[in-house]
Amino acid sequence: MSEQTFSEWLRQQCEPEWTAVVTHPFAMAINDGSAADDDLRRYLEQDFQFVDSFTALLGAAVAAADTFEARVPYGTFLGQVATTEEKTYFHRALAELGGRTEVPLEPVTAAFRRLMDEVRVSQDYPLIAAVLCVAEWCYLGWASRAAQPLPERFVHREWIELHEGPGFRAWVAFLRGELDRLGAGMGEERRQEVLNVFRRAVELERAFFDMAAGQLRTPARSFNVR
Repeated sequence: MSEQTFSEWLRQQCEPEWTAVVTHPFAMAINDGSAADDDLRRYLEQDFQFVDSFTALLGAAVAAADTFEARVPYGTFLGQVATTEEKTYFHRALAELGGRTEVPLEPVTAAFRRLMDEVRVSQDYPLIAAVLCVAEWCYLGWASRAAQPLPERFVHREWIELHEGPGFRAWVAFLRGELDRLGAGMGEERRQEVLNVFRRAVELERAFFDMAAGQLRTPARSFNVR
């Protein structure tokens, strides 16, 4: 890895997929307010299906983290996801777009939930941190590209604001920092194991945006943590 941090090494190993996620045409359409209502509704309906698995994964991070100092940010963010603005946004946005909170899972949604559930059950802290880091860091990646002023319509503007700003940047920096700390003590085989999980999460993020844009591109291969 030379002088690179572990998180940056992981990201670079996932090119060009990473850049394809953070510059995805659908994400850019959210940023400029041009995302079609049907596409945005399908995207948010499916994204809402992650709330339970993502909440459980945060809980697993609290349990599996190897320091008290790491447990606190996970617990704090867990409370925000479960009780505050993001859940409220989903309900308001889906009402605006004529969407539902209970829908059949698209294949990519099911695959991503399986990945979250498998790393949660593994109680393997570096793998849990890797999936969480991809989910949050790549969203900061596209949201931070939004130009000011943000779109007027709340369904676009508030989704961007939830994934950009000092608080969210600090959260992503924490996740990256945890991977960097953990990676410093890993051997090559272990680094590759974490990379495999990180890369699979990046692939699924790209496929999820493709699904939202009507391009069903779910990676075909299965995934197992061990």
